[in-house]
Amino acid sequence: MSLIETEELSIYYERSAKQKYGPILYIGGTGGDLRNKPNQLDSPLKDFFEVISYDQRGLGQTSKPHNVYTMKQYADDAADLINKLQLPRLPVMGVSFGGMVAQELAIRHPDKVSKLVLACTSSGGRGGSSYPLHELEDLNPNDRLEQSIKINDLRITDDWIQKNTEDWKRLKEMTVNRNQFKPDHIGYMNQLMARKEHDTFDRLYKIEIPVFLLGGKYDGIAPMENMKALNKEIQNSKLKFYQGGHLFLIQDKQAFIDIIECLLN
Repeated sequence: MSLIETEELSIYYERSAKQKYGPILYIGGTGGDLRNKPNQLDSPLKDFFEVISYDQRGLGQTSKPHNVYTMKQYADDAADLINKLQLPRLPVMGVSFGGMVAQELAIRHPDKVSKLVLACTSSGGRGGSSYPLHELEDLNPNDRLEQSIKINDLRITDDWIQKNTEDWKRLKEMTVNRNQFKPDHIGYMNQLMARKEHDTFDRLYKIEIPVFLLGGKYDGIAPMENMKALNKEIQNSKLKFYQGGHLFLIQDKQAFIDIIECLLN
């Protein structure tokens, strides 16, 4: 098992084979667990970069301290991993919650990040917050499942469900069975509470490196307006939207083509 030790945590990480263009740190989303396959190490990035990713605090095979988590801690965890692995200044890709962590990382540790890719994420604050996932925890399991599917892709409306009952049934089954390893409840709730407080909006001007922003046209978790707010506040950024919802990286193959092109140029 690959672990690095910090003052507070044992952080589990994985890395793909070394490639011509060096390492990239990939920070995953809410509830992420590298034991669930396929994952970010199986993305098209692996053919160009050594992809390094990790289980965030409270999740997967990383330590699960039973205290309050903060976004600063998540960013410092990423910096600790970079330091312990003796990585050079490198590109960082953050997806969803991972994009929030990546913003904090670039602001708090600018010497660690050379380029930034932020996908389906938000700044919080005046730039808009991502959907309050913690509120779903108050619903019964079936309602929680159905609402999570609907916010992932706004094309899935009640009207669509009525016209596609069998597809809806299969989609629910696929969602339930997608991840073999479910998150630790306390660690997951601590992550959701940290996510709730995320706000980098008034500090985004500190990010001076090149930033590629990507969003899904039908994303109900990180709406297009939130991505546009990031684009407006980050001076050296460009923004593009893709066909799909919160999972557009899977739904639209052009997304990774553009990410790789952006990172190589």
